[in-house]
Amino acid sequence: MKIVKNQKINIVGDTMKTYKLTAFDASGEKLLDESIQAENDNEAKEKGTQLLTEKDLLETTHRCTSPSGKLVLFHR
Repeated sequence: MKIVKNQKINIVGDTMKTYKLTAFDASGEKLLDESIQAENDNEAKEKGTQLLTEKDLLETTHRCTSPSGKLVLFHR
């Protein structure tokens, strides 16, 4: 039997957190309201920026918040 010490095991979904990404038009109507799964704030910011770019919403008012309510991405 082989014993491995100090090995970090990453189980899918184990460290992922749910972030909320929303985008609005000038009148305040929601254009996007999606959840993003990310391991940390930086990854959520990258994924949010990528999604906004894909949907051509990068220049609209948008925000991405962490599960604790921290603002990780914002544009007005």
